[in-house]
Amino acid sequence: MQPLRTLRKERFTMLITDKVIRFTGKEDRTPFAASARATAMVQQIVREHGPVAIYQSGGCCDGSLPLCLLADELGRGPNDVLLGEVEGVPFYIDAEQYERWNEPEFLLDVAGGAPEGFSLGLRDAHFVTHSRSGEACELKAA
Repeated sequence: MQPLRTLRKERFTMLITDKVIRFTGKEDRTPFAASARATAMVQQIVREHGPVAIYQSGGCCDGSLPLCLLADELGRGPNDVLLGEVEGVPFYIDAEQYERWNEPEFLLDVAGGAPEGFSLGLRDAHFVTHSRSGEACELKAA
């Protein structure tokens, strides 16, 4: 798969292909990680529902909560950036939103309570993201 274009930034290179947009960061910085609780929840949701994808929301409906949807329910948009995967499940964010938010690092985690809106979750748990911006931060998956 050949890149259609490459945008270089101080911290990231964005490779745009016909299939996916992927940010690759410095070796010491990962734009996405998942806690052990989030990993276990992803595994359970995939067992119950089949393939899913997670999209970082930028507002509306569920505010800024990540949305976990069936893989074929929404589909990747032309500006969606693949920040990483957890157990083979992609985690996307809109490229302009990612840049507007100052290219934060995301930690996918779990909070108590049923998911709101359209997102898949468990009866008593839903996905949340913790994020930080800047060179000094490091996210560690629990």
